[in-house]
Amino acid sequence: MSTSTAAQTAEARHLLQVYGQLPLEATSAEGVYLHAGKRRIIDFYGGHAVAALGYAHPDLLAALEAEAKTMYFQSNAVALEVRAKAADALANLAPAGLSRVFFVNSGAEANENALRVACRATGRSRVLAIEHGFHGRTAAAAAVTWGAAKSWYGFPRTPFDVDFIPRDDSARASEMLNGETAAVIIELVQGLAGAYDLDEGFVRTVAEACRRTGALLIVDEVQSGVGRTGAPFAAHLYGVEPDMLTTAKALGGGFPCSALLMTDALAATLKTGDLGTTFGGGPMACALVSTVIHVIQRDLLMDNVRNLSAEIRKHAVTGPVEAVQGRGFLLGLRCRRPAKDIQAELLRRDILVGTSSDPNVVRLLPPLTLAKQHVAKLVSALCDIGH
Repeated sequence: MSTSTAAQTAEARHLLQVYGQLPLEATSAEGVYLHAGKRRIIDFYGGHAVAALGYAHPDLLAALEAEAKTMYFQSNAVALEVRAKAADALANLAPAGLSRVFFVNSGAEANENALRVACRATGRSRVLAIEHGFHGRTAAAAAVTWGAAKSWYGFPRTPFDVDFIPRDDSARASEMLNGETAAVIIELVQGLAGAYDLDEGFVRTVAEACRRTGALLIVDEVQSGVGRTGAPFAAHLYGVEPDMLTTAKALGGGFPCSALLMTDALAATLKTGDLGTTFGGGPMACALVSTVIHVIQRDLLMDNVRNLSAEIRKHAVTGPVEAVQGRGFLLGLRCRRPAKDIQAELLRRDILVGTSSDPNVVRLLPPLTLAKQHVAKLVSALCDIGH
C-alpha cells in the first residue's frame, strides 16, 4: 500500500480528491529539475507540457517582476501595449493566415471559444472530432473529447451534435464531412492518447474535405504548440492551413494563459460583445507570452528540440521500450510492460515521466531547455530497468 506524502495529507483536508498523484513532494524547482528533499529529479513531464523554459528561468522571473511593478492587472476594457506586443509575437509565430488573436486562460477555454465561433459563423450544429482526441473538460470542449460522454462528462446533453472520425481513416473522414458539418477539431499529435502523431495523408484529407464542404478546420495545439514539436506549431510540420488554432500550456511558461488564433475572414464575422473574458489577456500573462516566444527564438530552442528528439528516437528503444512515437518533445515511449510500472521505475531513478490513456505508452513532455546529458540519463535508466 502506498503512503501519502505530508503535502497530500494537508491537501486532503479541504481540496477535492479528484487527482491521481505521484508519491512525490516537490519542494522547489530550477532548470529541468524538481527538488524533493535531497533528491534532484529530472522532469521529463514538464507539468503537463507547461514548463517550456523549465523552472526559475531568469528571463521569465525578470518579466514577471517588471510587469508586476508596472501593472499587475487590467482587463480588456483598457487597451495595453503589453497585450498588443504579445499578440504581435504570437501572430508572427503562427502559421500563415492566422493573424487574429483572442487571449483567454486555458486550453479548454480556447477550444470552447473556437467551437462557438465555428457554430456561429457557419450556422451549422454538427461538429466532428477524432477518436482518442482530448480537448478539455468544459461543456463544448469535453463534448468533442473521446470517451468523455461514457465516463466523466456529466452534462445531460452536448451543445451540438458530435461524431468521431476513426483515427487515420481517410475514407471515413471523406464520408462523414458534409454540408451539415460546422467544424472538425483535430490534434495533429494527440497528446493524452500517448503522443500519437496522425498520418499526414489523413490530415490532408480532412483539410481538403473541410474546404470542399465549407466546414471550418480547428487545429488544437494546446499541447503541441509553441515550439514543442521542433517547429513553431505542428501545423507547420503537417503543412495545413487551419481556420482556427488554439494554444496554451507552453505559451506562458507556467503562467495560466491561452489563445485562439483565426483568419481575418473569420474575425470579420465577430463584433463587439461576441466573445469575452475577464482575466484573458492580462498584463502579467501577456508579458510572459512575449518572453517565452522571444527566448525560444533567441536561444534556438526549436533546434535543440529537433536534435534531442532525434537522440531519444535513436537511443531510447531499449529496455522496456519497443517504439517511439510523436514529434519533437511530445513523445510516446511504447513499452512492453504497463506504462505505470515504467513510470514508477523511472521515478525511483530520479526521472519523472507521464503516462497516457494508452496503458502501454509513457509520455515525454520535457522543457525545451533539456540537454544531451539528461537524455543520456533517461536512456541509461531505461537500460537499467530492462525488459
